[in-house]
Amino acid sequence: MFSLGSQMDNLTFKYSVLLVEGLNVTPQSRHPAFIFLLIAYVVIMIFNIGIVIQIFAEKSLHEPMHILYCHLPLNDVIGATVVLPRILKDILTDPSARYITYMECVFQAFFSHLYGASSHTILMIMAFDRYMAICNPLRYSSIMTNKMIVKLSAGAWGVSFVMVGILIALTARLSHCRSVIQNYFCDNASLFKLSCENVVINNVYGLTFTVVLFTFSIGCTVMTYLRIAIVCIKSKNKSRNSKAIKTCVTHLVVYLILLISGFIIIVLHRFPDYTETRKLSSVMIHVIPPGLNPIIYGLQAKEIRHSIFKIFRKKVNTK
Repeated sequence: MFSLGSQMDNLTFKYSVLLVEGLNVTPQSRHPAFIFLLIAYVVIMIFNIGIVIQIFAEKSLHEPMHILYCHLPLNDVIGATVVLPRILKDILTDPSARYITYMECVFQAFFSHLYGASSHTILMIMAFDRYMAICNPLRYSSIMTNKMIVKLSAGAWGVSFVMVGILIALTARLSHCRSVIQNYFCDNASLFKLSCENVVINNVYGLTFTVVLFTFSIGCTVMTYLRIAIVCIKSKNKSRNSKAIKTCVTHLVVYLILLISGFIIIVLHRFPDYTETRKLSSVMIHVIPPGLNPIIYGLQAKEIRHSIFKIFRKKVNTK
Protein backbone atom coordinates (compact mmCIF):
# COMPACT_ATOMS: atom_id res chain seq x y z
CA MET A 1 0.00 0.00 0.00
CA PHE A 2 1.17 3.54 -0.75
CA SER A 3 1.14 6.21 1.94
CA LEU A 4 -0.60 9.46 1.09
CA GLY A 5 0.59 13.04 0.80
CA SER A 6 4.27 13.89 0.65
CA GLN A 7 5.41 10.26 0.83
CA MET A 8 3.99 9.66 -2.63
CA ASP A 9 6.36 12.30 -4.01
CA ASN A 10 9.33 10.14 -3.00
CA LEU A 11 8.25 7.36 -5.36
CA THR A 12 10.33 7.50 -8.52
CA PHE A 13 9.42 4.21 -10.13
CA LYS A 14 6.94 3.95 -12.94
CA TYR A 15 4.05 1.97 -11.49
CA SER A 16 3.06 4.32 -8.68
CA VAL A 17 -0.32 5.86 -7.95
CA LEU A 18 -0.89 9.43 -9.12
CA LEU A 19 -3.32 12.08 -7.94
CA VAL A 20 -5.35 13.79 -10.67
CA GLU A 21 -6.00 17.47 -9.95
CA GLY A 22 -9.22 17.41 -11.96
CA LEU A 23 -11.69 20.18 -12.62
CA ASN A 24 -12.23 22.84 -9.98
CA VAL A 25 -15.97 22.33 -9.51
CA THR A 26 -17.81 23.90 -6.59
CA PRO A 27 -20.15 21.68 -4.50
CA GLN A 28 -23.15 23.64 -5.84
CA SER A 29 -22.22 23.07 -9.50
CA ARG A 30 -21.00 19.48 -9.09
CA HIS A 31 -24.27 17.75 -9.96
CA PRO A 32 -25.26 20.13 -12.82
CA ALA A 33 -21.78 19.63 -14.35
CA PHE A 34 -22.11 15.86 -13.95
CA ILE A 35 -25.56 15.81 -15.60
CA PHE A 36 -24.41 18.05 -18.47
CA LEU A 37 -21.33 15.93 -19.26
CA LEU A 38 -23.28 12.68 -18.86
CA ILE A 39 -25.94 13.85 -21.34
CA ALA A 40 -23.20 15.09 -23.70
CA TYR A 41 -21.42 11.71 -23.54
CA VAL A 42 -24.63 9.73 -24.17
CA VAL A 43 -25.55 11.98 -27.12
CA ILE A 44 -22.03 11.67 -28.58
CA MET A 45 -22.13 7.88 -28.36
CA ILE A 46 -25.65 7.55 -29.82
CA PHE A 47 -25.06 9.99 -32.69
CA ASN A 48 -21.63 8.73 -33.72
CA ILE A 49 -22.25 5.00 -33.36
CA GLY A 50 -25.69 5.43 -34.93
CA ILE A 51 -24.36 7.14 -38.04
CA VAL A 52 -21.65 4.47 -38.49
CA ILE A 53 -24.25 1.69 -38.22
CA GLN A 54 -26.47 3.56 -40.68
CA ILE A 55 -23.70 3.86 -43.26
CA PHE A 56 -22.73 0.19 -43.03
CA ALA A 57 -26.34 -1.03 -43.02
CA GLU A 58 -27.46 1.03 -46.03
CA LYS A 59 -25.93 -0.24 -49.30
CA SER A 60 -26.58 3.05 -51.05
CA LEU A 61 -24.15 4.69 -48.63
CA HIS A 62 -21.28 2.33 -49.47
CA GLU A 63 -19.36 5.05 -51.30
CA PRO A 64 -15.75 6.16 -50.68
CA MET A 65 -16.84 9.51 -49.21
CA HIS A 66 -19.13 7.92 -46.60
CA ILE A 67 -16.80 5.01 -45.83
CA LEU A 68 -13.89 7.37 -45.18
CA TYR A 69 -16.17 9.54 -43.07
CA CYS A 70 -16.87 6.52 -40.81
CA HIS A 71 -13.39 6.90 -39.34
CA LEU A 72 -14.32 10.31 -37.94
CA PRO A 73 -17.21 9.19 -35.68
CA LEU A 74 -15.18 6.14 -34.58
CA ASN A 75 -12.34 8.47 -33.63
CA ASP A 76 -14.80 10.78 -31.85
CA VAL A 77 -16.05 7.82 -29.81
CA ILE A 78 -12.44 7.13 -28.75
CA GLY A 79 -11.85 10.79 -27.89
CA ALA A 80 -14.97 11.04 -25.75
CA THR A 81 -14.62 7.64 -24.06
CA VAL A 82 -10.99 8.06 -23.04
CA VAL A 83 -11.77 11.29 -21.14
CA LEU A 84 -15.44 11.88 -20.24
CA PRO A 85 -16.16 8.75 -18.10
CA ARG A 86 -13.08 9.56 -16.02
CA ILE A 87 -14.20 13.19 -15.58
CA LEU A 88 -17.69 12.04 -14.55
CA LYS A 89 -16.16 9.78 -11.92
CA ASP A 90 -13.81 12.48 -10.62
CA ILE A 91 -16.57 15.12 -10.35
CA LEU A 92 -18.32 12.95 -7.76
CA THR A 93 -15.05 12.00 -6.03
CA ASP A 94 -13.38 14.01 -3.29
CA PRO A 95 -10.42 15.98 -4.79
CA SER A 96 -8.02 14.26 -2.36
CA ALA A 97 -9.07 10.80 -3.59
CA ARG A 98 -8.84 11.16 -7.39
CA TYR A 99 -6.17 8.52 -7.87
CA ILE A 100 -5.03 6.82 -11.05
CA THR A 101 -2.23 4.32 -11.62
CA TYR A 102 0.73 5.40 -13.71
CA MET A 103 0.01 2.83 -16.43
CA GLU A 104 -3.64 3.89 -16.67
CA CYS A 105 -2.41 7.46 -17.00
CA VAL A 106 -0.03 6.50 -19.83
CA PHE A 107 -2.81 4.69 -21.71
CA GLN A 108 -5.16 7.66 -21.29
CA ALA A 109 -2.48 10.03 -22.56
CA PHE A 110 -1.80 7.80 -25.57
CA PHE A 111 -5.44 7.55 -26.66
CA SER A 112 -6.20 11.22 -26.01
CA HIS A 113 -3.30 12.25 -28.27
CA LEU A 114 -4.24 9.55 -30.80
CA TYR A 115 -7.70 11.12 -30.95
CA GLY A 116 -6.23 14.57 -31.62
CA ALA A 117 -3.74 13.42 -34.25
CA SER A 118 -6.19 11.09 -36.02
CA SER A 119 -8.78 13.88 -36.24
CA HIS A 120 -6.35 15.74 -38.50
CA THR A 121 -5.17 12.77 -40.58
CA ILE A 122 -8.74 11.53 -41.15
CA LEU A 123 -9.86 14.98 -42.31
CA MET A 124 -6.83 15.05 -44.64
CA ILE A 125 -7.83 11.83 -46.41
CA MET A 126 -11.41 13.09 -46.61
CA ALA A 127 -10.12 16.28 -48.26
CA PHE A 128 -8.20 14.12 -50.76
CA ASP A 129 -11.41 12.23 -51.57
CA ARG A 130 -13.29 15.50 -52.22
CA TYR A 131 -10.43 16.75 -54.39
CA MET A 132 -10.51 13.63 -56.55
CA ALA A 133 -14.32 13.71 -56.82
CA ILE A 134 -14.50 17.35 -57.89
CA CYS A 135 -11.24 17.88 -59.79
CA ASN A 136 -10.98 14.44 -61.44
CA PRO A 137 -14.56 13.17 -61.71
CA LEU A 138 -13.88 10.96 -64.73
CA ARG A 139 -11.02 9.15 -62.99
CA TYR A 140 -12.62 9.13 -59.52
CA SER A 141 -14.05 5.61 -59.62
CA SER A 142 -10.81 4.14 -61.00
CA ILE A 143 -8.65 5.88 -58.37
CA MET A 144 -10.88 5.61 -55.28
CA THR A 145 -11.08 1.84 -55.31
CA ASN A 146 -11.51 -0.37 -52.24
CA LYS A 147 -7.75 -0.89 -52.22
CA MET A 148 -7.14 2.86 -52.18
CA ILE A 149 -9.68 3.34 -49.37
CA VAL A 150 -7.85 0.71 -47.29
CA LYS A 151 -4.50 2.40 -47.98
CA LEU A 152 -5.81 5.84 -47.03
CA SER A 153 -7.48 4.50 -43.89
CA ALA A 154 -4.41 2.55 -42.80
CA GLY A 155 -2.22 5.57 -43.53
CA ALA A 156 -4.38 7.94 -41.46
CA TRP A 157 -4.43 5.66 -38.41
CA GLY A 158 -0.90 4.31 -38.89
CA VAL A 159 0.82 7.71 -39.05
CA SER A 160 -1.06 8.90 -35.97
CA PHE A 161 -0.33 5.68 -34.07
CA VAL A 162 3.42 5.82 -34.76
CA MET A 163 3.83 9.55 -34.06
CA VAL A 164 1.83 9.41 -30.83
CA GLY A 165 3.51 6.14 -29.83
CA ILE A 166 6.94 7.78 -30.03
CA LEU A 167 5.65 10.84 -28.14
CA ILE A 168 4.33 8.80 -25.22
CA ALA A 169 7.26 6.33 -25.23
CA LEU A 170 9.73 9.19 -24.76
CA THR A 171 7.75 10.29 -21.70
CA ALA A 172 7.12 6.82 -20.28
CA ARG A 173 10.89 6.14 -20.16
CA LEU A 174 11.33 8.93 -17.58
CA SER A 175 11.38 8.31 -13.85
CA HIS A 176 9.21 10.70 -11.86
CA CYS A 177 9.60 12.50 -8.57
CA ARG A 178 6.15 14.11 -8.42
CA SER A 179 2.75 12.51 -8.08
CA VAL A 180 0.14 15.14 -9.04
CA ILE A 181 -1.30 15.38 -12.56
CA GLN A 182 -1.95 19.10 -12.96
CA ASN A 183 -4.83 18.61 -15.35
CA TYR A 184 -8.27 17.03 -15.39
CA PHE A 185 -6.91 14.04 -17.33
CA CYS A 186 -3.56 12.56 -18.30
CA ASP A 187 -1.78 13.95 -21.35
CA ASN A 188 1.84 14.00 -22.46
CA ALA A 189 2.68 17.39 -20.95
CA SER A 190 1.17 16.44 -17.58
CA LEU A 191 3.15 13.19 -17.57
CA PHE A 192 6.61 14.56 -18.29
CA LYS A 193 6.04 17.37 -15.77
CA LEU A 194 6.14 14.62 -13.13
CA SER A 195 9.80 13.99 -13.92
CA CYS A 196 12.85 15.71 -12.43
CA GLU A 197 15.00 14.55 -15.35
CA ASN A 198 16.01 16.58 -18.39
CA VAL A 199 12.99 16.70 -20.73
CA VAL A 200 14.58 18.63 -23.61
CA ILE A 201 14.09 15.66 -25.95
CA ASN A 202 10.40 15.48 -25.00
CA ASN A 203 9.92 19.20 -25.61
CA VAL A 204 11.74 19.10 -28.95
CA TYR A 205 9.84 16.06 -30.22
CA GLY A 206 6.52 17.39 -28.88
CA LEU A 207 7.04 20.72 -30.65
CA THR A 208 8.19 18.98 -33.85
CA PHE A 209 5.20 16.62 -33.68
CA THR A 210 2.77 19.56 -33.32
CA VAL A 211 4.39 21.68 -36.05
CA VAL A 212 4.58 18.79 -38.55
CA LEU A 213 0.99 17.69 -37.89
CA PHE A 214 -0.47 21.19 -38.15
CA THR A 215 1.70 22.12 -41.15
CA PHE A 216 0.67 19.06 -43.15
CA SER A 217 -2.94 19.34 -42.00
CA ILE A 218 -3.36 23.04 -42.81
CA GLY A 219 -1.21 22.82 -45.95
CA CYS A 220 -3.11 19.83 -47.32
CA THR A 221 -6.50 21.43 -46.60
CA VAL A 222 -5.56 24.83 -48.05
CA MET A 223 -4.01 23.38 -51.23
CA THR A 224 -6.92 21.00 -51.74
CA TYR A 225 -9.59 23.67 -51.48
CA LEU A 226 -7.66 26.20 -53.51
CA ARG A 227 -7.59 23.69 -56.38
CA ILE A 228 -11.27 22.89 -55.87
CA ALA A 229 -12.08 26.62 -55.88
CA ILE A 230 -10.14 27.08 -59.14
CA VAL A 231 -12.03 24.19 -60.76
CA CYS A 232 -15.39 25.60 -59.60
CA ILE A 233 -14.53 29.08 -60.91
CA LYS A 234 -13.58 27.70 -64.31
CA SER A 235 -16.57 25.38 -64.50
CA LYS A 236 -19.90 26.67 -65.83
CA ASN A 237 -21.88 23.77 -64.41
CA LYS A 238 -23.88 25.48 -61.64
CA SER A 239 -25.38 22.24 -60.32
CA ARG A 240 -21.96 20.63 -59.98
CA ASN A 241 -20.51 23.73 -58.33
CA SER A 242 -23.38 23.92 -55.86
CA LYS A 243 -22.90 20.28 -54.83
CA ALA A 244 -19.14 20.80 -54.52
CA ILE A 245 -19.57 23.87 -52.33
CA LYS A 246 -22.01 22.07 -50.01
CA THR A 247 -19.70 19.11 -49.40
CA CYS A 248 -16.63 21.33 -49.06
CA VAL A 249 -18.27 23.77 -46.64
CA THR A 250 -19.31 20.85 -44.42
CA HIS A 251 -15.74 19.55 -44.33
CA LEU A 252 -14.29 23.01 -43.70
CA VAL A 253 -16.69 23.75 -40.83
CA VAL A 254 -15.70 20.50 -39.08
CA TYR A 255 -12.02 21.21 -39.75
CA LEU A 256 -12.21 24.79 -38.43
CA ILE A 257 -13.96 23.64 -35.23
CA LEU A 258 -11.13 21.15 -34.65
CA LEU A 259 -8.39 23.64 -35.55
CA ILE A 260 -9.72 26.48 -33.38
CA SER A 261 -10.25 24.14 -30.41
CA GLY A 262 -6.68 22.83 -30.73
CA PHE A 263 -5.12 26.29 -31.07
CA ILE A 264 -6.96 27.60 -28.00
CA ILE A 265 -5.55 24.78 -25.86
CA ILE A 266 -2.00 25.23 -27.24
CA VAL A 267 -2.09 28.99 -26.57
CA LEU A 268 -3.55 28.63 -23.06
CA HIS A 269 -0.80 26.11 -22.16
CA ARG A 270 1.62 29.07 -22.37
CA PHE A 271 -0.30 31.07 -19.73
CA PRO A 272 -0.25 29.42 -16.26
CA ASP A 273 -2.70 32.04 -14.92
CA TYR A 274 -5.45 30.60 -17.13
CA THR A 275 -5.18 27.01 -15.91
CA GLU A 276 -8.90 26.55 -15.27
CA THR A 277 -9.80 28.12 -18.61
CA ARG A 278 -7.38 25.74 -20.33
CA LYS A 279 -8.92 22.77 -18.52
CA LEU A 280 -12.41 23.81 -19.59
CA SER A 281 -11.22 24.29 -23.19
CA SER A 282 -9.63 20.84 -23.10
CA VAL A 283 -12.92 19.34 -21.95
CA MET A 284 -14.76 21.09 -24.78
CA ILE A 285 -12.47 19.62 -27.47
CA HIS A 286 -13.66 16.19 -26.32
CA VAL A 287 -17.31 17.33 -26.34
CA ILE A 288 -17.95 19.92 -29.08
CA PRO A 289 -16.30 18.30 -32.18
CA PRO A 290 -17.59 14.77 -31.36
CA GLY A 291 -21.06 16.19 -30.72
CA LEU A 292 -21.24 18.47 -33.76
CA ASN A 293 -19.51 16.30 -36.39
CA PRO A 294 -22.32 13.73 -36.86
CA ILE A 295 -24.95 16.51 -36.86
CA ILE A 296 -23.09 18.59 -39.47
CA TYR A 297 -22.30 15.65 -41.75
CA GLY A 298 -25.61 13.88 -41.13
CA LEU A 299 -27.65 16.92 -42.10
CA GLN A 300 -25.44 18.10 -44.97
CA ALA A 301 -24.83 14.74 -46.66
CA LYS A 302 -27.95 14.29 -48.79
CA GLU A 303 -27.75 10.48 -48.90
CA ILE A 304 -27.28 10.12 -45.13
CA ARG A 305 -30.05 12.64 -44.42
CA HIS A 306 -32.53 10.85 -46.68
CA SER A 307 -31.60 7.49 -45.17
CA ILE A 308 -32.21 8.78 -41.63
CA PHE A 309 -35.52 10.37 -42.60
CA LYS A 310 -36.57 7.11 -44.28
CA ILE A 311 -36.02 5.23 -41.02
CA PHE A 312 -38.06 7.76 -39.06
CA ARG A 313 -40.90 7.59 -41.63
CA LYS A 314 -40.94 3.79 -41.34
CA LYS A 315 -41.21 4.00 -37.55
CA VAL A 316 -44.01 6.58 -37.74
CA ASN A 317 -45.93 4.48 -40.29
CA THR A 318 -45.62 1.31 -38.20
CA LYS A 319 -47.19 3.15 -35.28
